[in-house]
Amino acid sequence: MRRGRPPKRPAVEREAFVPAFTNPKPPLLRLRAAEITAEGNTQLQTHYVAGILRERLPNENLPLIDDWVEHAADAPLLAWIPEHQTFLDEMMRLNGRGSEGVTCSCGGVLPEFRCCDCHGTRMFCHECMLQNHMYHPLHRIEMWNGTFFQHITLKMLGVRIQLGHNPGERCYNPRPAAGDDFMVIGLDGVHEVALDFCGCASAQVRYTQLLRMRWYPATVFEPQTAATFAVLQHFHILSFESKVSAYEFYHSLARCTDNSGLIGIKDRYSAFMQMVHQWRNLKQLGCGGRAHDPAGVNATAEGELAVLCPACLQPGKNLPPDWEQEPLFIKWKYVLFVAIDANFRLKRKAVSSDTADPSLNAGWVYFVQEHKYKSYIADRASEKQERSTCVSHNAVNMADIKSSRGLAATGVGTIDCARHDMKLPNGVGDLQKGERYINMDYIVCLALFILAMSMINISYDIACQWHKRLWTRMETMPERLCPPHESSLIRFFVPKFHIQAHVDKCRTNFSFNWSRYVGRTDGKAPERGWSNINRVASSTKEMGPGTQRDTLDDHFGDWNWKKITALDLGRTLHKKIVEAVKWAKEHSEALMELETTIHPTLVTQWKAEIESWEEDNTSPNPFKSRFNSVTQAAVWLQLVELEAQELQAGINVSLHTDISPSGLITSGMDLEDQQARLRYTLANISLHDTDKQKAAIQTQTTSLQRWLDTWARIQELYMPVVCQLRHQSSEASGKSQGLNPEDFKLWLPSHLPANSPVDQKLTEHEWDLRYAQALDALNEVRSHLRLRSHMYMYKDKNKIIDAVESRKQASVLKYKHAHNALLSLGHRLERCGWEATIHPLLDSDVKPMGDMEQQGRGTISWIWLDSRADNSCTENEHMQDCVRLEWCKARARAHRWSEEVELLLEEMRQVLVFLKWQGAWWKERMNLRMLDSAPAQEGLTAYISDAQLIVLGGRELEGAADTRD
Repeated sequence: MRRGRPPKRPAVEREAFVPAFTNPKPPLLRLRAAEITAEGNTQLQTHYVAGILRERLPNENLPLIDDWVEHAADAPLLAWIPEHQTFLDEMMRLNGRGSEGVTCSCGGVLPEFRCCDCHGTRMFCHECMLQNHMYHPLHRIEMWNGTFFQHITLKMLGVRIQLGHNPGERCYNPRPAAGDDFMVIGLDGVHEVALDFCGCASAQVRYTQLLRMRWYPATVFEPQTAATFAVLQHFHILSFESKVSAYEFYHSLARCTDNSGLIGIKDRYSAFMQMVHQWRNLKQLGCGGRAHDPAGVNATAEGELAVLCPACLQPGKNLPPDWEQEPLFIKWKYVLFVAIDANFRLKRKAVSSDTADPSLNAGWVYFVQEHKYKSYIADRASEKQERSTCVSHNAVNMADIKSSRGLAATGVGTIDCARHDMKLPNGVGDLQKGERYINMDYIVCLALFILAMSMINISYDIACQWHKRLWTRMETMPERLCPPHESSLIRFFVPKFHIQAHVDKCRTNFSFNWSRYVGRTDGKAPERGWSNINRVASSTKEMGPGTQRDTLDDHFGDWNWKKITALDLGRTLHKKIVEAVKWAKEHSEALMELETTIHPTLVTQWKAEIESWEEDNTSPNPFKSRFNSVTQAAVWLQLVELEAQELQAGINVSLHTDISPSGLITSGMDLEDQQARLRYTLANISLHDTDKQKAAIQTQTTSLQRWLDTWARIQELYMPVVCQLRHQSSEASGKSQGLNPEDFKLWLPSHLPANSPVDQKLTEHEWDLRYAQALDALNEVRSHLRLRSHMYMYKDKNKIIDAVESRKQASVLKYKHAHNALLSLGHRLERCGWEATIHPLLDSDVKPMGDMEQQGRGTISWIWLDSRADNSCTENEHMQDCVRLEWCKARARAHRWSEEVELLLEEMRQVLVFLKWQGAWWKERMNLRMLDSAPAQEGLTAYISDAQLIVLGGRELEGAADTRD
């Protein structure tokens, strides 16, 4: 695909145009559009349309053409609109013969025939039509019957297609096709032709004669149907890009043949499906070099036809020879990143069988070899999967009970390269139920066996559970697939998108962010490809087992190929490294700036702690605070547990199936926080925000509005009084509050007027949560004050201070809001005594403990004397803990980006070395297989030359051309 500068918006010049020889009515307007194309060329277009300039309008309200031209890019369409009738008339004219006194090219009068596919609309007589279509036997012909053109075939005109000879040559022993009604599926329709096979002594078998005509036979025995290579290639590429099914494509060809339904067209859909199935397989065999191997097709190895990722580690292809002897600080770059996932959209109904519909690939590409796979699964079908000890992962707990009624496969499990989103050889397998370990174990082990790497980082959304008894399960694996435990270094991770759903321990031990030697890998590779492949799910689920696996194999291969070529892997890596270098520099400078404010002894101590944890995750976790505090989340958990106990006792006060009373209040308080964040964002909008920043703000606003709408509908079930309050508020303001989600009144119990009725339980829930929220916010204020004081102590001007200050102010506002809510609720619930702990927070109270010591006068703010504050350590220890956490995170960010730069540089090297190896590999096959037929040998050589040109990017060919010049 050619790339250039993006075209500039055309500049349109409009002026009145009056020809010298006439005074046109209506007046003409000349439009001149000048633009720079993507290729860098200047293009000028001139159009004359009906209209007058605005300054000459007698009435400003007239809807004339000049008013329509708001964007210059619309000018071509606006210029066409006045010619609407002309275009229609010209199309109608083509339904006739076009001109009077038509003659044939041979001089004959009253010719009757014309071709819909030849250039032009000239009419021909019968003899000339036959002569002209000796080389075009599939063109569509029309015959003039005196009133209109009617469709007619070349077969009806007497054309017979002779195979085995050049067009025009005579065969002395022609053999007509069975039934003399041979059907050919072409790009422009389904054609019935008169076809003769060659019956001479030197004739090839019939299917070979068709293949040499570039027609693909539907069967090898007495073929009566064929598809042109052009239509098979067209459908092949179209199915990749649009995901169109063979059914839709074939019937669109049938409608091109006759869209009236008056002509009966013989159904060749099943034959077309078979030809497409075979075509896909043959193209994969060709790309895999199997035509050049003397051992032939049947010697193809497992996974041999897969499109490999050039940027991934490929033993024997792009790895340094002595990489295993390198020290760890260098060898870590030679680790293989893979990601595991399952897709339950790619299911298959229980139709056909492997006997009736076998796979032609047989484990040669991405799907595992079905017989071996099913035998392994059948031997362990009775094994029960252990339940999750993390959160309730459905992928783990429901693996054995997922419904499979009417399905032969509920989905597929896959393993991809985690950094480049490409499927691995033999890295796909059907799932019979859910995401069971026995399925995923086999798929992973087979894929990794083919790659033969000893250092592997595995990303899986349930890695925290799957890895536990992995080596025990490996003992039951076929011996050839079992990886050596002693010499293998395998680390397990949870994708960044999923890790927040795990418990705290998993979020630390399986995090890409905190683990060393992983760069900026996110582990979400398989999910990026699902949006592409899911579009074929509706058609592949109806296929037989072999056809479905081979079709998905082909689509996975095209996905890999497009990642290398159409999406330009080289440009992608270059773009990534430019970004990585920028961020690595920025985060390294931020880390150094932070370290200038910390005593070197502490940095050394913290560095030793984090390096110890990186070596052994059982060591104390440096990313966790060493001080505990009461949180709003803990109180919510207590309320949820209380509601569960009431439900078991037969007391159910919930009015909604999904949202309980405590859930309503908790989500309302969360929405309150989101409103505050949005107000802060809107208040800090610059005058010149970029389009990306504006889009982000609009997305945030729209998302909040959707949550508010949903929450408000549920709130009306529990608090009917809010309907009246919102109506009154809307009438008083004269506008809908929904237009500004950040100002939407939530009407929680603490917001209601004193005389408004409200459920007592809701009020008590909000009291408990507000009390915890106040304590939570106070702890945040203390933490931010400690960190800010530390920044000021060592460096009065620091860019981190502004961020800390804004977070501190947000916590202050949260505390004040919680205090006001407690005041309102305290009157309703007649609570007292809480004021001794939750004091009003004045601006003068928000100060570090050290302020009094520095000034030498005044008193310590009450926030540091709170009885609920942690007094088990000194203030200095609290401060150090805040700084230590900030330093650990800053160090992790800087190291991950630095590692990313190193990984990308290594991947660039691997791509170049792999392509060089692949070019040499094709060159070795040039004379690997020698045939007796010179034309066949020439075809093999030409294929390799073309493949080398693609692999090497045309550089060798260009060099050869320069030499000839």
